[in-house]
Amino acid sequence: MKKNFSSYWLSQLGGWGAYMLVWTFFYFALRTKPLPHFFEILFTDACIGILITHSMRLFIKAFGLVNISLQKQITAIIVMSFVFAIIYSMGVVAFQTIFEWNPDERTKLSFLNIVLRQSIFVSLFLLIWNLIYFIYHYIQKSRQQQLDKIRLESLVKELELKTIKAHINPHFIFNALNSIRALVDENPERARTAITELSNILRSSMQVEKLEMTPLENELNIVKDYLALELIRFEDRLKIEYDIDEDTLDQPVPPMMLQTLVENAIKHGISKQIHGGVVRIISDFKDDHHELIVQNTGKLNDSDIAEGFGLTSTQNRLNLLFGKEANFELTDVNGILVQAKIKLPVNKL
Repeated sequence: MKKNFSSYWLSQLGGWGAYMLVWTFFYFALRTKPLPHFFEILFTDACIGILITHSMRLFIKAFGLVNISLQKQITAIIVMSFVFAIIYSMGVVAFQTIFEWNPDERTKLSFLNIVLRQSIFVSLFLLIWNLIYFIYHYIQKSRQQQLDKIRLESLVKELELKTIKAHINPHFIFNALNSIRALVDENPERARTAITELSNILRSSMQVEKLEMTPLENELNIVKDYLALELIRFEDRLKIEYDIDEDTLDQPVPPMMLQTLVENAIKHGISKQIHGGVVRIISDFKDDHHELIVQNTGKLNDSDIAEGFGLTSTQNRLNLLFGKEANFELTDVNGILVQAKIKLPVNKL
């Protein structure tokens, strides 16, 4: 509030000071004879001008004229400029008459005629003042709306990311617990091992919960713990292969995203194969992108895509984090493999 107040009065004093300087310049440059009381009249004009324009500003704020439609604003500007120009001229002429600063003109014209004649010029001047004032507020209003829009989009993005994460973690935990439950009666020792592995996964998950990105190496550690747990469940039916370019290990990836794709590969691929199959994880650079690929034995079914929240969350997170710079696709490979591929922008730092 203080900043706006100071800016307004600085503009007022600067504008009317410039008004006085311009008229002083013309007086010395173009005058044919000295004008009595020129500087008194000029100073009075400026003081009354400040008072009138400030009153006009109060009028604009009182009736909220900066918030009405453009057509009404134009009408209001024209009417205000003329009405306040008359008030302005009446004040100036009254001062000149009282102090007899221009007696020759007083004898030739009536008070009303002098006011109307001056009002024509003053109304143009006030019209310019109004245009500047309204344009300034229009720009400020547009800028504020733009900032509010950016803040809202940022808030929505943050809330959507948190919502997605809130779905991912329970989704992963419930599947892991189901795997452990299957081992409790059959092999308690392995169940205890599985609980330890799950504890490692949850600990890692909690550490990255507040991060939007994490190095691929950290994400791979979580995936390896998860697959170690699933190996206890599937035994010989699950084969795991890694094809990781070591240069990609420090590339940032969204937390739990790779684990989600691997989880879907197990749930919708390997678990439905009588003889099991392979889960292959690939990380490499290609065409100025970081490609992260999860392949699993099986065929792509529309029903699996429809019921898998993980796939939907993957696409949504990529859209929120990278926009068009990232891509996700799920395809069949030679009719025997399902491939989930994520293309991320390369972090060159």
